[in-house]
Amino acid sequence: MNLILTLTDSERAKLLAKARAEGTTPECVVRHAIEPILASVPDEALPARKPKESLLGIWAQYGSGPSEEEIDQNRADMFATFGRDDIA
Repeated sequence: MNLILTLTDSERAKLLAKARAEGTTPECVVRHAIEPILASVPDEALPARKPKESLLGIWAQYGSGPSEEEIDQNRADMFATFGRDDIA
């Protein structure tokens, strides 16, 4: 997650001075500052994510699909009159 903090010029200068004094970046100073906050929140407090259901699971209610023979028969029935001029 990326956060954008609006700082005053004075706050910005203080953050940069602290980072320089510690020999690190301002991002590391802020990260170090929020670590106690993050550690105080138990993992159980995080919302549980519902696992996504696969397409096989979603379509399971419809049973198995047509067999290869049924597909061939349907295809033959559909194209039996295809391209014939004597059928309107």
